[in-house]
Formats: sequence, C-alpha cells, structure tokens
Amino acid sequence: MAWIYLLIASVFEVQWAITMKYTDGFSRLWPSVACIVGMVLSVIFLAMAVKTLPIGTAYAVWTGIGAALTALLGMVLFHEPRDAARLVCLLLIVVGVVGLKLVSPAD
Repeated sequence: MAWIYLLIASVFEVQWAITMKYTDGFSRLWPSVACIVGMVLSVIFLAMAVKTLPIGTAYAVWTGIGAALTALLGMVLFHEPRDAARLVCLLLIVVGVVGLKLVSPAD
C-alpha cells in the first residue's frame, strides 16, 4: 500500500507544481487554493508512504516522478523546449525511479 500512497503523493506533487504556474505569484485565488491543497495532500500521502518505505527511497521516487511528469507537462501545456538532451535527461530520471522501486523492499 505504501507504493500506492507514494504514487498518489507524486500525482499531487505534479498537480501543485502545474497549478502554481496558473497562480500568477499566488495572486489568483482559485489556482492558489488548488496549488496549496495539492501541496498539503502530496505531503500527507508522502508521510503515509514513509511509514514503511525508507525515507531516501520514498523521497527520491516522489521527487523523481514529480520532476519528470512536471517537465513533460511543461512541454505540452506551456510549450517548453523539447530538445533531445532534455528528453534523455528525463528518461534517466525515470530509469532511476524504476531502479529504486526494483531494489527497495516491498510494502
């Protein structure tokens, strides 16, 4: 169950990172509310995951998934650069996250 909590935490991390772009420096109410709710839920689910998962593994996976998906969504939603070097680096993050999952204790 801890890995599911970690996946949910990662999804909320992506949600708050993307909605932060729409807050306009936290000057827009509803995007700001959505961003803060996502932050809180992300940390709550991360805390639930680290009850049984090693903190180093959980944190690395949480930030890795969040960083990779946020970068991909930035390319799609905000037309950020999509050059080969960025894509290779994102692939390396995904490989690292999968590797940590494979060598970590089961929930």
